[in-house]
Amino acid sequence: MRDSLVAAAFQLFLERGYEQTTVDEIVALAGVGRRSFFRYFPSKEDVVFPDHERCLAEMNDFLSEGSGGGGDADDPVARVCDAARVVLRMYAENPTFSVQRYRLTKKVPGLRTYELSVVWRYERALAEYLRGRFAGRRDGTLRADVIAAAVVAAHNNGLRSWLRSDGQSDATAEVDHALAHVQRVFGTDPGPVGRAQRPAGEPTREAAADDVVVVISRRGAPMWRVVQEVETALGRDPE
Repeated sequence: MRDSLVAAAFQLFLERGYEQTTVDEIVALAGVGRRSFFRYFPSKEDVVFPDHERCLAEMNDFLSEGSGGGGDADDPVARVCDAARVVLRMYAENPTFSVQRYRLTKKVPGLRTYELSVVWRYERALAEYLRGRFAGRRDGTLRADVIAAAVVAAHNNGLRSWLRSDGQSDATAEVDHALAHVQRVFGTDPGPVGRAQRPAGEPTREAAADDVVVVISRRGAPMWRVVQEVETALGRDPE
């Protein structure tokens, strides 16, 4: 019945437009009563996003499994990137429906606002997981929130590239490419093959922050020379 309601709703949305379609028309086409509609969907907006509650629950379960350590849990950034892929799989399960929804939300401002509220819930779930993993670290909360926002932005960038191709491009490749940028910037451990990896020998940001560099220079050396020596000691190319 739930699937029948979604199918009837989208048939009418495509034929008449979202705002011109009423709940009564949806239930009439589906052959059920209004009470049945509201048993599954609190509002007409919810029928456009029928799978997000399930997906959010799956994401939270995935993150909970990674809280105890081991595997990707050793690298919390890799874990939240993989959590974003849970959302991607939900979209990729039904490309036709996902593309139709993408086109519909572009036309209806109210649906776009609703979608943003759903995206925020995903971001909050990622941030809460990372806050737990970074608890006790300096700027742990800030780091968690920034990484969560970056993961969501990267996922959405790859997802929209796929949707704009009408589902013809490789959704996994699009999202993996975008998430690789996040792991290169924020990742702490080398990932398995297929994920962005930190170059061998390059220290993590946390390790680099604890390094002490001592530079010895002549008393009369010009300041630009001292700065150059410091940059060279830090492994940076002087400008």
